[in-house]
Amino acid sequence: MMFEDEDDEKEIDVKDLPIYQKGKEIWAVVHQIADLIPEDDKRLLVIKSWVMSDAMQLTVKVAGAQGGLYDIKMEAATLIRKAAHDLILHQHSLKSFGFKNTEYFSIIRELIEEYRLLFIDWVKGFDQNDYIIDRWGLFNPPGVDPFDHDPDDDIPYNGFDEFD
Repeated sequence: MMFEDEDDEKEIDVKDLPIYQKGKEIWAVVHQIADLIPEDDKRLLVIKSWVMSDAMQLTVKVAGAQGGLYDIKMEAATLIRKAAHDLILHQHSLKSFGFKNTEYFSIIRELIEEYRLLFIDWVKGFDQNDYIIDRWGLFNPPGVDPFDHDPDDDIPYNGFDEFD
């Protein structure tokens, strides 16, 4: 996925972002560990699907946020944080249901810590001036309230006028 930065007109490929690359690395390791889960244990297979889904979110949500407005990026960041946290916690579920190779999750913990540091830098780079007001109030930049007046609401527009 690529977008053009209006200020300097250079293209950025999301696949070149360090956070995206680290997410792919985590996905590969998680995939290898998940392959150790026995195919005949339905409970472990459910947890495996959660593990795989959470690992996938680390790249999918970064790609989806790229080029989006502040609120979209913050929403993606929230989902990424949750997925990373859950990915670590799945070790306990797997262990409680008899998965024998939970020690490999120490590798995932280390990779998630590296990812977390990249995540902090990624979020710091969000342009707080490139937003629409989040009327739910969760993902507004500092100083923007969900009840603030949106100047775009003052622009008269009737989409049907151009067809008359």
